[in-house]
This record gives sequence, structure tokens and C-alpha cells, in this order.
Amino acid sequence: MAIVNFLFFAASLFIVVKSAGYCIKYSSRVARIFRLSEFIVSFFIVSVISVFPEASISIISAIKGVPEFGMGALLGSNIADLTLVFGVIALFAANGVHVKSMILKEDFMYLLLLLFPILLGWDGNFSRIDGILLVLGGLFFFFTLALQSKMFRKRLKEIKTKLLLKNVSLLIFFLGTLLLGSSFTVKYAVQLANDFQLPAILVGLTIISIGTCLPELLFSLRAVANNHDQLALGDILGTVIMDATIVLGIVAIINPFEFRPLVIYVTGFAMFFAGLLTIIFISSQKMLTKREGLFLIFFYIAYIIIEFAVNSIYLANS
Repeated sequence: MAIVNFLFFAASLFIVVKSAGYCIKYSSRVARIFRLSEFIVSFFIVSVISVFPEASISIISAIKGVPEFGMGALLGSNIADLTLVFGVIALFAANGVHVKSMILKEDFMYLLLLLFPILLGWDGNFSRIDGILLVLGGLFFFFTLALQSKMFRKRLKEIKTKLLLKNVSLLIFFLGTLLLGSSFTVKYAVQLANDFQLPAILVGLTIISIGTCLPELLFSLRAVANNHDQLALGDILGTVIMDATIVLGIVAIINPFEFRPLVIYVTGFAMFFAGLLTIIFISSQKMLTKREGLFLIFFYIAYIIIEFAVNSIYLANS
């Protein structure tokens, strides 16, 4: 039975990742039709679409009564984005990943927002009020960044209606397959966790989080290969903030839940320190070097080892 659950789980996750890739593709085309700037496409549009795999999995898990699984997917995906994904793209970039100062204007607020889930979840509980605060914090960040960057200056020219309808229709179709794949991913991941007597949240923190960050990784690798480093950075930074605030907040609003505080102490602080390291690295020389990328990958490996060790000790004592 475990093998069957694993095969269905792998197939569902594959559908999620492939659907997310197509969602990024067609959302980018829609953005180009409206002649939006590169930073808007990455931080405000591609990041929104990139967050759909873990967002849909997390929201569906909340509806199905396992919100802690969704929280694991969100926080684990953020750590993977800030370390594993950034590390890999730094290694594959010809001369490191170059950073424009525009992205670094809000580092303090960025790090503060990564602390937000830790502070609100310190007692091992996310209430609906906590959820509302998380959503408002995320929306405030995106709104202020949009205003300060003045990225909406470009005027629209003639829009090709037929082309727009085609891309919007395909975007909606793949959003549908994404949601369907997410539903089955949650179902079979929980069954798989039960088969191996693992906490559902641990599956979310590891397998799900790595799988759902693949769209950001693939998009970012293509971006740096074509010398569009800002697209890669905007996508990942925007996705992380959305996961840690807006999506986690929606999960708590749908289904307030309790969890082991140890999750926040280990995973929450790992997410914050991953964000801190990334900000320090990209602020130092306005670029992320290959050596720093390698360090971020080692950070992720260390986090996975610690996560499994802590959970093993907890299971042994429970």
C-alpha cells in the first residue's frame, strides 16, 4: 500500500510542478502583453504564480483539516528557496548573481516580516486574528514596495485581444490542473506519512517543500542564463514573503490550528537566518557569489539534518 501511495503522491506532485511551470509561462506572456516592467513581472506576477503550488497545497490541507501540513510546506519551501534555490542559481550563473539596489531598499522590513510568523506562532498556535495580521503585513509590504519603486509608469499601448484571451484561457486551465494536483498531493502525502508513521508536518517540511520550489528554481535558472538576474531575485524574494505572510495567514483564517512549538523554534528561526544570510550576502558586494551560493546549499543540508534529528528525538520520547 505504501508503494501505491508513493506512486500516486509522486504523480500528483509532478502535475503540480508542471502546471506551475505553465502558469509562470502564460502569466509572463500576459504581463508582456500589458507591457509591464521586468521587476513587476518577477516580484509581483511571477512570484504570485510561483507561490501557487505550496499555496494550493497549504490551503487545501487547511480545508481538509490538516493545516499543520500546509504550514510545513510553506516554511520548508521558504528555507529551500532562500538557500537551495539561491545557492544553485549562484553556482550556475556565469559570474555570480548581480543585484540592483532597488531590490535591497526594504531589507529591514523583509527580515521583520520573516520574524512575523515566529512571533505570532511562538505559543504553538495560529488563530484567525494571527492570520489576519499575517495577511495585512504581507499586503502592506507589497503595496509600499510598489509605491516606492514607481513601477507602474509604463503606459499601455494597443492590446492584442485574441492573444490576450488565448494566454488567459491557458493560464486558467493550468491553474485548474494545479489545484487538482495539489488536492491529490495532500491526500497521498498524508497517507504516505501514516504508512511510515511520520508526522505530516515533516513530510511538508522536506519532500513537499523541495518539490514545490522547483518552479522558482527552473524559472530562476532560465533567468540568470539569459542575464536577467533581477527576474530571478524578484521571483524568489517575492515568493518567500508571500508564503510567510499572506498564504500562511489564509491557512490560519480558514482553519486556526495548534502545533508543536518546536516547529517554530527550529523551522521558523531557520527561515529567518536563511533570509538574514541571503540579505547579508547580496548586500555585501551587490552580488551573490558562487562561494556564498555553496555556503547556502550547505546551510540547507545542515537544516535538513537538524530537522530530522529533532523530530526523531521527539518521536522517540512521545
